[in-house]
Amino acid sequence: MKRRIIFPLALLFTFLTQGQSTKEWIPLFNGKDLKEWKASENPGTFSVVDGTIKAAGPRAHLFYQGELQNHEFKNFEFRCQVKTMPGSNSGIYFHTKYQEEGWPSKGYEVQVNNTQEDWRRTGSLYGIIDTRETYVKDNEWYTESITVTDKRIVVKINDIVIVDYTEPEDPVRGEGGKARILSQGTFALQGHDPGSTVFYKDIEVRILE
Repeated sequence: MKRRIIFPLALLFTFLTQGQSTKEWIPLFNGKDLKEWKASENPGTFSVVDGTIKAAGPRAHLFYQGELQNHEFKNFEFRCQVKTMPGSNSGIYFHTKYQEEGWPSKGYEVQVNNTQEDWRRTGSLYGIIDTRETYVKDNEWYTESITVTDKRIVVKINDIVIVDYTEPEDPVRGEGGKARILSQGTFALQGHDPGSTVFYKDIEVRILE
C-alpha cells in the first residue's frame, strides 16, 4: 500500500522539477519558514509571522529559490493574499533572478501600494501600465494574481482585471530597463523601505504549458 502512495508522489515531484505543466495550484511558501527563499541585502526585512511573510525594514527582496521548476517559470498563474499597512509600498516580481543589491533589474514588477506617496497603485505593471486608481484598502486581505502566457501579462486584484498587456516584438524601455522583458525566471517579494509593512500569505503558482 505504501508503494502505491510513494511512487506517484515521486513521479509528481519529478514531473514538476523537470518543468512540465500541471493544473494543480502548488504552494511556494509553507507558512512556517523561508527555507525555499533567499533575501538580498537586508535579510532581516523579512520574517514569518502567524503563517505570513512580513516585509518591514530597509530595502530588500525575497527571491523564491526552491526546487519547483528549478525556480525558473515561464508561463504560469501566480496568486497570493496581500495585506498592506497604511502608507506602505511593496511589489511582486516575476521572470526575475536573484540580485544581491538594489531594485531587481530583470523581469517585471507588479505594484503593491494603496496609500503610499508613489502614485502608481496596487496592480500596476510598474513603469509599463500604471494605474492611479485604488481598488483595495489598507488593513484588509486581498488577492493579487499574475498570469503570463507567452507574451501576454494579465494582472488581477480580487478578480478585477487591472492590466492586460501584450509585450510587443521590440519593446521600448528607458535607461536601465532593458531587462524589463518577458523571458523566464523566479518570483520575488519586495521590502521597499523602513516605513512600509506588508504581509503575504497563500503564495501559490499553477504551471501552464
